[in-house]
Amino acid sequence: MAQIKLIVYATDFSASAARAAELASHLARMHGARLHLLHVITELGDRHRRSIPAGVMDAFVREVNTQAMTDMHDFKQRLFGQFQGELTTDVVIGSGPEALLSQAKHLGADLIIMGSHGRHGLEQRLLGSTTERVIRQSSIPVLTVPERG
Repeated sequence: MAQIKLIVYATDFSASAARAAELASHLARMHGARLHLLHVITELGDRHRRSIPAGVMDAFVREVNTQAMTDMHDFKQRLFGQFQGELTTDVVIGSGPEALLSQAKHLGADLIIMGSHGRHGLEQRLLGSTTERVIRQSSIPVLTVPERG
């Protein structure tokens, strides 16, 4: 069995993230693995960026990044405050699945853990699923945790 040394836990800070956070914490403790919390800020598409003046866009990106860092700190304290192992965090800007997978690969992750919102039917077909795209594109094992048990 492969040894798990680094787990990347991808989060959107939603209320449903608690189940996946609990499992990530448990598995990291069980394997003596490092745990890295990752949040991806989805960037605007080029078509939308072109219609926004550069100065306004720069200020917007700084504000979103600052808020995400605050949210990450609060999330870490709330759900991982008692975690005893090595815990790091990161907030990156990019296109959802690609940015997540790129960062996980860069870090040398052995496992990615993320929640699944469980969309179905038309909502799933219209919106797609970040989790599903990560699973299909990843060369790293991905463990998904449904929001409901």
